[in-house]
Amino acid sequence: MIRDATTRAWVMLMMLSAASVMVALTDGAGFGASSAGAVILLFAWMKARVILARYLGLWQAPGWLSGFNWVLGLYCLLLLGLFLAPGLVR
Repeated sequence: MIRDATTRAWVMLMMLSAASVMVALTDGAGFGASSAGAVILLFAWMKARVILARYLGLWQAPGWLSGFNWVLGLYCLLLLGLFLAPGLVR
């Protein structure tokens, strides 16, 4: 078990990056390109939360962390909507 929080955060970022690459390499095989894009965006959101919490030290300021998480979540929902919008018009 890794005790250092920064090292744990780095390992988490590497795992999320590897998962993103694996989803991208499948090119949506089996579940569609839109779903693959949504999953990759979800991984990016999780990575941003790790960076904000651990590397910027917002875990020590729960109010700020919560605010950033809300804004980041809403921004990711906007990006997801923009990503999926062309498929709805067809």
